[in-house]
Amino acid sequence: MNGDTCAVCGGEGRIKGAWNRTTSCPACHGSGRRGDMEPLIRDVTKTKPSHHINANEKKADKKQTWPSTSEGVALATQVRDSGCPDETKDRLIREIIEYEGSHGLCTKTFSRKVRKQIRPTT
Repeated sequence: MNGDTCAVCGGEGRIKGAWNRTTSCPACHGSGRRGDMEPLIRDVTKTKPSHHINANEKKADKKQTWPSTSEGVALATQVRDSGCPDETKDRLIREIIEYEGSHGLCTKTFSRKVRKQIRPTT
């Protein structure tokens, strides 16, 4: 099969493109002969292990329960140790996690806003 002529360029090894520009044939790479290198049918099946994750594993995305940055962890620890009701603590920690997700880190302004909400009312 190596001696057969290329079906794209007809054995010339060069093809003519737009505006009469010539270039080497993309099928035979300029040799003019059909190669054994590339099969006629290419296998495009996904063979990586990451492609074979079960549907249950895909659905079981674990939600983040604690902040990931140092500023967020410090702020969440202050919220956890405060004397606020548990519902307020949970809501504020969720706000910290969401803020980190959208902004990347907790800003001073956001930290002041959260600390203002955990202060005991006088």
